[in-house]
Order: sequence, then structure tokens, then C-alpha cells
Amino acid sequence: MYQFSFVRRAAFSAALLGLVASAAQAQTKVKTKSSAGKQKTVVPAITAKPGIGINTANIDKSVMPCDDFFQYASGTWLKNNPIPAAETRWGSFNELGNSNQAIQRRILEKSAADRTAKPGTNAQKVGDFYAASMDSMAIEKAGLKYLQPRLAQINAIQDLAGIQRYLADPKVFAKGWYGFGVAQDSKNSSEYAVRMGQGGLSLADRDYYLKDDARSKAIRNAYQTYQVNVFKLLGDDQATAEKNAAAVTRLETRLAKITRTRVALRDPNANYNKMTVAQATADYPNLNLPLRLKESGLASATDVIVGQPEFLKEVSAMLKEEPIADQKQYLRWNLVSSVTAALPKAFGDENFKFAQVTTGAKQQQPRWKRALRATDGALGEAFGQLYVDEAFSPAAKARALQMVENMRVAYAERIIATEWMSAATKAEALKKLNAFVVKIGYPDKWKDYSALNISRESALNNLFATAEWSAKERLGKFGKPIDRGEWGMTPPTVNAYYSPPMNEIVFPAGILQPPFYDPKADDAVNYGGIGAVIGHEMTHGFDDSGRNYDSNGNLRDWWTKEDADKFNAKAAVVGKQFDAFSPLDSVHVNGKLTMGENLADLGGLTIAYAAFMKTPQAKAGKTVDGFTPEQRFFLAYAQIWRSNSRPEALRQLIQTDPHSPGQYRTIGPLQNMPEFHKAFSCKDGDKMVRSGADRAKIW
Repeated sequence: MYQFSFVRRAAFSAALLGLVASAAQAQTKVKTKSSAGKQKTVVPAITAKPGIGINTANIDKSVMPCDDFFQYASGTWLKNNPIPAAETRWGSFNELGNSNQAIQRRILEKSAADRTAKPGTNAQKVGDFYAASMDSMAIEKAGLKYLQPRLAQINAIQDLAGIQRYLADPKVFAKGWYGFGVAQDSKNSSEYAVRMGQGGLSLADRDYYLKDDARSKAIRNAYQTYQVNVFKLLGDDQATAEKNAAAVTRLETRLAKITRTRVALRDPNANYNKMTVAQATADYPNLNLPLRLKESGLASATDVIVGQPEFLKEVSAMLKEEPIADQKQYLRWNLVSSVTAALPKAFGDENFKFAQVTTGAKQQQPRWKRALRATDGALGEAFGQLYVDEAFSPAAKARALQMVENMRVAYAERIIATEWMSAATKAEALKKLNAFVVKIGYPDKWKDYSALNISRESALNNLFATAEWSAKERLGKFGKPIDRGEWGMTPPTVNAYYSPPMNEIVFPAGILQPPFYDPKADDAVNYGGIGAVIGHEMTHGFDDSGRNYDSNGNLRDWWTKEDADKFNAKAAVVGKQFDAFSPLDSVHVNGKLTMGENLADLGGLTIAYAAFMKTPQAKAGKTVDGFTPEQRFFLAYAQIWRSNSRPEALRQLIQTDPHSPGQYRTIGPLQNMPEFHKAFSCKDGDKMVRSGADRAKIW
């Protein structure tokens, strides 16, 4: 045992030395796995300047920072920035999204106006897709012309065999019923696997079908009205539309009853059930899995990974038991409700009326924004290339890479200093941390859209074409080496992510803009902003779900039982804290649903602060605009989470989103951080101070 511990201790000490060396190198030149050999960029220090990075006019000085730091840091901004009519919430993400969209709109309108682009080029495809989406007159004139062949395909179904053929057709858009595709095998991340699981619901959460509270009933009533009106637009009379809507809701409610909750889906082990194709075929006979595999080009598959076996068993039963006529209406609904944006205005209007009930939106977003989102979703990397050329600088990438390596070192030091974790688990944790792949800005290799045909003739046909191309690309990965260069977000996206099977952290160009990253701002602002985002994604590798994956991205338990029990006990403190947060009467944050994000916020901010404290600015301690470097760090963090939300949108977020509302993403972590308490001279008894057993500390 001693020898094992000694070897492991030496291993993680060596790992730390390697990390420190790489970070020291990163002070002058940057190199990562995704950009090795491509750039050596000197990253100069930025001197803090008054008015840069932190707008003190946003601060509400009538609030004490130790009482409510969310209101203190952003209270004046919250008062001066009401939610625009076309938005359901408004905050820093929306502000940055708007400025990004202005750039994207300019690019798209220029591309759409250029009729000289060479056919088959990305410029032609992006321009034509956007132009077709914006051509409301052509969409109105076409009516249901381009939808009719697909409706006819559904109408021709006569029996279970017809349903099975329809579901097996890879060209079919929006099938419903259950999820099916190709993704990495969670327990063998070096291979792709066929994966199947629950799906098929139209409403945002299973509980909207099952609960009898006033809000759930209101949503169901609005949903029924939406369905009836859409069926009427398809040509049904009132009575038939009502009958068809009732059939769809009945089928979806039956699916909802067997659907796992969002909390249950957070357990990766419980949602991994590998079985042979023969076993799955026997367990779910009415899915006709061999046919679906054959038609999808996956006939060579010998195994499938089933997320929720009980759900597929119920779907198999439903396919045999439910009237074919009702199933056809369900397929019809799934098709048309997925493409309302590319149909005549009346369809989009009905969709928006329903959204008003679920989100509280007052006004439909302008057509150009909807067309922009559609273009980004369909041709993300073709469009992304144009965006990156105009909106992303090498300097931003270099500084972000430097921050990542500095924070990797800070994280390693925290892991080694952690008293509750054994040497064996620490060694595995450091191995995983050191193996993180970092992707910043945009892919090293762009997707090849040469096989995709896009024209100005029909926005709807363009949607179908891109969906078919995307499905073919994804299914075609089976049996091939893992595409380590693949991105799960497009370059303009204002977001970031951690992928457990890839063990990678990814930061699109879209989020490397103010207020998250400001090239003119000092380290306090950038470590409090994008630094906290970087730390957040790193910590996802060690949260209650991500910690189940090892350095190779495999679902494997690398924790000792004692360490796992200690981690769970510490995480439970965070869960209890967030369960108590209530932004609306009788509405509480779900600490279990939001656990991973809350742990990532706390860990990420802690690591970002530790890395920031090593910077020259932190060591100098110079006050700017009346605030110390430490105070500027926390103000920068708070400003990224400032937001106003409509009550309806907030209720839906709390029920369906694993992220807590912005005010608690500010307050929650800071209440647990002695570093924050010291920076603002907070004392025991202040609302922003948790102490003793009530204070959470993991890293």
C-alpha cells in the first residue's frame, strides 16, 4: 500500500511540475493540442484603466454588497434595462448575442445580395439559405407545396409495417417516438456506437403533461389550441382537427408517463444499457430494429446502447396497440410543428401564440433574427468561417489559451492541496486534468458541405436538405475513428461546453467578446468573466456527473468509495443551498437538477480566482475606480449573470433548465467563498456569508 501511494504521489507531483512548466511557457507563447505548431503569440499584460471592463454606473450603491451582491453589482443596470418586447429575458448573454447578431446579419445580407457567388461554394449556400428564409412572399406563394409530398408519405401508411418503414427511412424529417443515432460509446470512447433512448414529446417537460397545477393546465390548454389551429391550416375541419389534436396529446401523455425525469437523466451509469442487437430486437420487437439499422447504413452493428429500456418497451407496445390513424396524426404533427418557420406566416403565428403562454413573450422576433438562427443551425461552420474572419482575432485566442493553462495549474494545485481526497484519487484527477483538450474560437478543420445542395427556391426544402445531410453525416461516423476535431457548437455561439467522452473544453469565438472577454480590460475583469467560464467547464469534468468519466473519456469509476462518499456529502451541501432559493412565490430552484451547473460555478470561480491571484495586477493591488483588483474580479463575475426574466420564462427555466437563474449563479457561489467575504469586508451574519457546516467547499 505504501509503495502504491508513493508511486501515485510521485506521479501527481510530476504532473503538477509538467503543468507548471507548461503554464510558465504560456506566459510568452501559447501552444495547445488543437493549435500545436501553428502559433507562438506573445500575450502582453493589460493595465487596469478607469471605465474599462467595469461600468460603475451599473452598481446600485443603495444595496450593501454583503447583503445582496447581485443587486449591488447590477441593480442600476437591471432598473435601466427592461426586457425588450421580443425577448423573454434580457441580460449580458442577450446583449452580447445582439451585438454578435448585428455582425452576422451584415455578413448574411452581404452574402444574400451576392448573386455572383460560385455555385457549390459556402458563400453561395449561406447566401441562398438566408435569402430563401427571408423571402416571405415566396413562402406564402408556395403554401404547402413543398410539404405535401411528405404529408402524402404519412397518409399512405396503412399498418404497423408502414410505420416501421417510415421510422426507418433516414430521409424522414422529425420522426418523433424515440431517439436514435450514432454517438461515442461512453464506456469505450474510442469507438462510435448506435444509441437509442427516450424522446417524442412536444412540450418542454414531461410534467407539463402529467401535473394538474394551474400553470400545467394552462400550457396544455394552449397546446391543444395550437394543435387544433395548425391541423386546420393543414386542411382539417374543426371537428377533425380537434379529434387529431386529442389523439396526439393522448399518445404524448402516454409517452410522458414512462419518460424519466431530468434529474434521473443526470446519472450516466443508470442511462447506459448496452445490449446486442438480437436482444434489443427481442425486447422491442415492434421497433423493427434490424430494418432501421439496415436503412441507416448500420447493418454491421452488433450492439446498441439503450438509455431508457422501459421507455423503448412502452414505445414498442404503443406501436402495436395504438390505432394506426392516431399514430399517423402524431407523425403528421411532428413533421409540421418542426418546420413552422419555413411555412406560411399563419403557421408561425400559431407557434408564437403558444410561445406567449409558455415564455411570456410579448412580440415575435423579427424575421431576420429567425432566419439568422436557422442559417446558423443548418450551416453553422460554413457561416462560422465568414463570422470568424470578421469578428475573431488571434490575440483573443492567444490570451484565452494562456488563461486556460494558468487555470489548469491552479486547478492542479487545488487538487493536490485537497485534504479529503486520497492520493490514488488525486492521481487520477490530475491525469484527467492534464488530458483536457482545449478548443478555442473555431475548428481547425471545417465541415465539408460539398454534398449539400441549397437553393433560393424553397426555404422548407433547404431545411429538409440540411437535416438529411446532417443525419447522413452523423450516421456515417459509425465504424470510423473518432473525429477528435469535431465541434458541438458553431463559432458565433455565445456559450461553451465540456464533453465527457472527448474530455475536452470548448469555447466558441462568440463568447470571447465583452463582457466575458474584453481585450482592453485588465486581468481582474477577464479572469472574473471568461476565466470563470473556463473554470466552469473545467469543473464539469469533476462535477457529480462528469466525475464518472476518466482521462480517456470513458465511463469508469476511478474514485475510492470513501472519496466518492465525501464528494457526495460535500455536493449535497450545495444542493441544499440551492433548494432554498426561490425567485417566485412557491417556485424553488431544483438543487438536484442544477447540481452539476452549481458545482461548476462554485469550482470554476474558485479556480479562476486562484489563477488571477498569481497575476501581476493582483500582486500589485492597485485600486481602479475605487475598487481593488479582488473586488473588480467579483464585479466582473456578477456582471455576466445580470438579467431580467419574464415570470413565465423563469418558471419554465426552473422546471427544465439545469442552470440556475442568474441571480443565484451570482449569489450562490459567492456566499461560500471566504475570498469574496474578505474582498468586501463581509462578516458572519451577513446575508452573503455562509459559515460552518452550511458553507460548501470542494476544491
